Amino acid sequence: MTITPRHVAVLMGGWSSEREVSLSSGNGVADALESLGHRVTRIDMGRDVAARLAEAAPDVVFNALHGCPGEDGSVQGLLDLMGLKYTHSGLATSVIAIDKQLTKNELVPHGIRMPAGLMVDSQSLHAADPLLRPYVLKPVNEGSSVGVAIVTADGNYGSPIGHDVEGPWKHFDRLLAEPFIKGRELTVAVLGDRPLAVTELKPQAGFYDYDSKYTDGLTVHVCPAQIPAEIASSALAMAVKAHRVLGCKGTSRSDFRWDEEQGEAGLYLLEVNTQPGMTPLSLVPEQAKHLGMSYAQLVQRIVEEALPEDESA
Repeated sequence: MTITPRHVAVLMGGWSSEREVSLSSGNGVADALESLGHRVTRIDMGRDVAARLAEAAPDVVFNALHGCPGEDGSVQGLLDLMGLKYTHSGLATSVIAIDKQLTKNELVPHGIRMPAGLMVDSQSLHAADPLLRPYVLKPVNEGSSVGVAIVTADGNYGSPIGHDVEGPWKHFDRLLAEPFIKGRELTVAVLGDRPLAVTELKPQAGFYDYDSKYTDGLTVHVCPAQIPAEIASSALAMAVKAHRVLGCKGTSRSDFRWDEEQGEAGLYLLEVNTQPGMTPLSLVPEQAKHLGMSYAQLVQRIVEEALPEDESA
């Protein structure tokens, strides 16, 4: 593989709830780029990010931010205004994909199966349950399972949820309530226009929450997932379709729940992540490795996806 050295600015950190994950992703990406011979400027994003980018004047920006404002279209709009090329999805796609309800509105009419849900005011939970228990509560525009809770009949939130309960959603006014889908947790990464693999996630306790995602040893990753071929094929196809319908670029990751008692009809897409993690425990690098692609090769491919064809050699 012939690589043309570039000046790459790696945007990381910021002030979202996923700051530490972003720093881990960004530093890993920067190290890989340097190992390939690229000149790298590491930028821990602050309010002066435009000035720092203008001073650096990179050939391309590797967006390693997670959460807002790096994943919701804000940074994408800034980079567009500055005329800078950047990795991952653009403004419109980012605005839609960060919002779980907008994502449903976009994907369900295209035949992609997703759980039915409704938006609720978090204060209304103290009056009555929005759905029959068990159900899931999640912030509409957060990633990494931040603020997600499963409300069960025998849980400790109370019925209705008590005013004194400080659930993980406590900092969010608007929430998405969805029926809880029992079964297995699956995920599929897409690179360019190609699905990589299906991974099953097996948390050692509870569900696949923030701690389970980013604490070594709390979740077993089975790649490729030991599931029937037709389920794997369906998950791969749904992930690629979601990637295309939303207009994702670079890489994305689609998360699923599969109720094996229902067969293929029990496979539901939960969300599409346009800025998947690139940490040592992240799923996209793991799936790429399964296909024989090193971490550095994956990073290089993502950079090439951000450049016009005549510049990506």
